Amino acid sequence: MTSITVMAGTDKHGSAENFGSIELEMGKMYAIVGNTGSGKSRFVKDIEQLCVGDSPTRRKVLVDGKELDYAERSAFERSFIAHLGQNMRFVLDVTVEQFVAMHARCRGKEARIDDVVALANEITPERVLKESKLNLLSGGQSRALMTADVALVCDSPVDLVDEIENAGIDKVVALSALCGAEKLVLAVTHDPHTALMAHERIVMKEGSVACVRARSPRECETYRALDEQYRRQRALQRALREGEEVA
Repeated sequence: MTSITVMAGTDKHGSAENFGSIELEMGKMYAIVGNTGSGKSRFVKDIEQLCVGDSPTRRKVLVDGKELDYAERSAFERSFIAHLGQNMRFVLDVTVEQFVAMHARCRGKEARIDDVVALANEITPERVLKESKLNLLSGGQSRALMTADVALVCDSPVDLVDEIENAGIDKVVALSALCGAEKLVLAVTHDPHTALMAHERIVMKEGSVACVRARSPRECETYRALDEQYRRQRALQRALREGEEVA
């Protein structure tokens, strides 16, 4: 798969959306922004369900320019999107190593346990160990582990990341790892820094795509300034956690 195309449908009032189609390419990140209730979740769900005009928005989703039939949709749906939610906790009483190995077997892939744990520890300052019990991991550790697992083990071509800035992890490392795995990353966010990491942002209003904006050269400058602030904030957070003076 190289791309997904979203064909226009209708807004929450039944009026036609004011765009023809949106093409989303593998290996790129797209931010989805808008107020609460603007239609962000519905847009993502249309993609997840590979809709063919049979959702409330009547949008159509094409894979490599092709509308899938029922059998193809059924085959795709279960593993099409990997969802990294805001609140992630495990109840399974196994170790990190056992979990990654089990997931890899289910996917028919190499476990890469050391690589997954190493990447998780780049994403979170709270150390994750192979022998750590899943159900004892903190929220940040759980999300870091799942991000690493999705990047290195999971073969879902599309990753949905929901407000990653609220997880207390290094979102730059996390999103870079997902994009580096040549996945299509959809980041639902209210944060300007996260939004400007994306190649394009999809702006939702009243259940409709209001516009799609490519990141401009001036916005790249804004992103660099926000990124510098983010790195300074991360350094201050580390100092606080180590009991150092923050000055």
